[in-house]
This record gives sequence, C-alpha cells and structure tokens, in this order.
Amino acid sequence: MPPKIEEPRSVIYVDGIHLGRKAVVLIASDERHVLGRHLCRAENSRGWSALMQRIAAPEVVVSDGGDGFPKALRKTWPRAHHQRCIFHAFSRVKRYTTSKPRTQTGAELYGLAKALLGITTLKEAQGWAEAFLAWSEGWDDFLSERTKTEEGRCVLAHERLVKARRSLARLINAGTLFTYLDPRLEHLAPLPATNNRIEGGTNAQLRAMLRDHRGLSIERRLKAIFWWCYMHGPSPLPAAEILRAMPTDGSIRAIYERLNQQDKLQGTIPQWGDAIVWSELHRSEPYRMDWD
Repeated sequence: MPPKIEEPRSVIYVDGIHLGRKAVVLIASDERHVLGRHLCRAENSRGWSALMQRIAAPEVVVSDGGDGFPKALRKTWPRAHHQRCIFHAFSRVKRYTTSKPRTQTGAELYGLAKALLGITTLKEAQGWAEAFLAWSEGWDDFLSERTKTEEGRCVLAHERLVKARRSLARLINAGTLFTYLDPRLEHLAPLPATNNRIEGGTNAQLRAMLRDHRGLSIERRLKAIFWWCYMHGPSPLPAAEILRAMPTDGSIRAIYERLNQQDKLQGTIPQWGDAIVWSELHRSEPYRMDWD
C-alpha cells in the first residue's frame, strides 16, 4: 500500500489506467506528485473509495467522470467540490454527433459542446447554460420523434443526439461543469477546468513506459506501474524498501486464481476489494449552481 497522505491538497486529479478487461489502476495526483494508486477489477465506487480513503480530502477534485466516482466522492470526501473535465464532456458529445454532424440539430449541439472549451468567466458560463436550454427546448419535438425497427420495436429516431443532450444536462444538474468558476473558490483561482494534468502528465508517461516495454505479462505491467507511482510520490522510498514492499509475480497471480475460483463457485465476477466493508459517511448537501 502506498503511504497515507495526511496533508490536504487544494486540488487533486483522479483517473484510471485500464490494463485489459479485468484490471484498472486508479491513480490520484496533485500538481507534482502521485498521491495514491489502487488496483481494481473495474472502475466502481468501492475501488474509488479505497483509493480516496488513504488521501486527505482536497477542496477540489477533478475527474473525467469514471463509473462510481460521484458515489464514492459523496461518501469519502463529502465536502470536496467536484469539477468534471470539460474536455471529456465535449469529447462525449463529439462521440455521438461526430465532428461533422449531418443535421442542423447535431451541428448546433456540437458547436455548443465545443464552446465549453473557451469559457473563462461566470457570465459566459451562465450564457452557455441559457443557450443550451434554448437549444434543448427548441429541438425537443425533433428529438422526441420515434421510429419502428425491422422487429417492430418503437425507438427514438435520433437516439445518439438524445444521449448527447442527456450527457450535458446531467452535468448541469449535478453542478460539476463550472466548478472552476465558483466564486466561493476564488481563493484557489485559477482552478483547472480539465483533467489534463494527470492525463497528459502521469498517465501519458505511464502509457509511454508500457509501450516501451510491450510484451510484459499483466503481473509485470502492474509492477511497473507500482514502481513508477512509488518513485513519483511526494516522499519516494529507497529502492531496498520498495523491493521489500512490492508484490511479487506469485502474489498477484494468487489473487487472480482466487478471484477465478470465486467466479466458478458463485457464477459472478467479483470486484477487487469485495472483502472490505466501507463504513457509511454522512452525505453532503448537493452542489448547486445558484452561487448568488
């Protein structure tokens, strides 16, 4: 286990690196150091809680919207403000509309999503939210149109656009899209609007390392990530101490064998950390955009 981080940070970035279908390493970092990492079978609230419980709660946490993170945040860091990476918000819309939408509805929504990347003031953010609401109401009848499939099922005719609209509406309702402009956090300004610090810093270097050493077994790839995270922490341990603490190939293989055996006995896919029962923490009040 990496050392606990007792000193609170102002801003923490979180993200996950997936290694195949049944392994993901969740990572937390500040502007300079890796603060923690946790190995999971998949991104879920249990995995995120395991990572976060060993790190002092920050004032702001920036994420790309990984599965289970909002739930873990409410339980583990209830007072922290959450900023969803606006680049990931734009990228999700782009995935549904493409960069060259075929309809006027899609083109307008793509333009709105792209405009997110240039918002720098609270006034601009409020104007953007009003423009999105006007677009949503103006095209509501179009987006509600339905059609029948060859099997006779009635489905949305513009399902991809509906999903794109829903992805932005959820962020607005959750109050996580413009946290970096929150006047209550002015003492921390300028705050980040994206997760680029961990995506382009920590994770990019980790992925480059794994590419340079392609062909390693899953056990060796995990150990390489653990080594790198240890050496880039706020207080790197001497190599001899790391060697004593580092999991062996056999210990990681034993975990896989135990989980595979559970799969056969239970008929389900267990999650890393299933044996840990997390205590319930008080929920914080929902984050709101009515800063006035």
